[in-house]
Amino acid sequence: MNATHSSSSSGGSGIGSGPLGYGNAPTCYFVMIGTKDNPIYEAEFIAVNTARSSSGGATIPEAKKEEFRHLNQFIAHSALDMVEDIQWSTNQMYLKSIDKFNERFISAYLTAGNIKLLLLHDAKSEDAIRNFFNDCYELYIKTLLNPFYEPNSIISSAAFDTKVRLSAKRYL
Repeated sequence: MNATHSSSSSGGSGIGSGPLGYGNAPTCYFVMIGTKDNPIYEAEFIAVNTARSSSGGATIPEAKKEEFRHLNQFIAHSALDMVEDIQWSTNQMYLKSIDKFNERFISAYLTAGNIKLLLLHDAKSEDAIRNFFNDCYELYIKTLLNPFYEPNSIISSAAFDTKVRLSAKRYL
């Protein structure tokens, strides 16, 4: 359930940590993209009730998990072109669902500082997604206020990761 794009299975926060459960479980992949198109935070969330019901089933091989990680990253990063096209035609921060890949939607939120928040998800409530993005944006602003955080660097704070996951549990 932790953010990943490396094969590490240790707990933690930010980019490159934790295991990834996938398969038929509905998941959401969340990524924050910096102004230099670099990922500064990413996380994957699995539906709690589905994860409980499938706990007795077969596990997904590590190679398949890695394939899903890369596919989610590819889908989210390919949506950046759509975000950049739309950002000049609207004054809204929440861009709603900007793209669709198979049965999954990509929703976007663009901050005033040009940080892009992307969420790859199954069809869900637009209001819940907007609230999730607002919470994440507020958490990001609080991180920017930290004098030890350098903008556009990876967010590795365990507190940030925990609060994003709580917000995801609440809204997604």
